[in-house]
Amino acid sequence: MFRKMRRQKQELSEEECVDILTNEPRGVLALIGDYDYPYALPMSHAYIDGKIYFHGAMEGHKHDAVDKNEKVSYCVMDNGVKNDDGWSYTFKSVIVFGKIRFLTDETEKIHKLTILGDKFFPTHEDTVKEISRLLDKTEVFEITIDHMSGKIVQEK
Repeated sequence: MFRKMRRQKQELSEEECVDILTNEPRGVLALIGDYDYPYALPMSHAYIDGKIYFHGAMEGHKHDAVDKNEKVSYCVMDNGVKNDDGWSYTFKSVIVFGKIRFLTDETEKIHKLTILGDKFFPTHEDTVKEISRLLDKTEVFEITIDHMSGKIVQEK
């Protein structure tokens, strides 16, 4: 169903892909938006137990797109390393194809929001405070991964 990578010599292992998803904080989520136009937006994520989690508002373009079509892709890149030529980079990227859903169980939402918050807020207390303040206005999105591939790119 999913294409094989054309440049297989550049393919990353599953472990390398998981490392990037775990350690890099942001990526680009691609959805099917209004009038079937692609809708891609930067997101902060957490990779937990083989799934990817985001938070967002309970209304808006992203919410409507998820409601309309569960199929998504998500792309994450590392910062890369500048090559000796002074202008080009070598970097790694991961693309995930999967299905997205809203979490509905409040306990599960709080658990995933806590992990997300602790990844980005300065302290756990800040995380707890924000969850308490915004839980009833916050959606938690979960991507179940159907296919994942990674690649190392050496710009030239």
